[in-house]
Amino acid sequence: MTRPLKIAIIKARWHANIVDQIQIGFENEMKHKHRKYNLKEVNVPGALEMPLVAKKLAETGKYDGIICAALVVNGGIYRHEFVAQAVLDGIVRAGMDTGVPVYSVSLTPHEFQETPDHIEFYTKHFFKKGSEVANAVLMMDELDI
Repeated sequence: MTRPLKIAIIKARWHANIVDQIQIGFENEMKHKHRKYNLKEVNVPGALEMPLVAKKLAETGKYDGIICAALVVNGGIYRHEFVAQAVLDGIVRAGMDTGVPVYSVSLTPHEFQETPDHIEFYTKHFFKKGSEVANAVLMMDELDI
């Protein structure tokens, strides 16, 4: 029997109602694949906090993978590309420094507005991304490296 995977999911709280769909999609896919797992949920204020928390969690040696989820939008004050790049660089570095896979499900739409259409689209999209990251976690677990 396959051992349960130990996964941490870090979720930025900006647009939490949308970002939380990642966990629902992940859990749905893992159930569909009949794979057991233990999930630690960690909420952080925003995307910039995710790399540090991911690295600290990975350094414990308790996790098979860490998922980072955020919706980084262009708020008109600064260019969201800088935030998105810093977050992605930090997430990749956390995985490389620790040897624990760290997955980014941080979406960076260029023109997000809090309209019903955009909220509906990104809510569904995050659910789908949850399913996709579950499959990535399973694929990485199967690698013999």
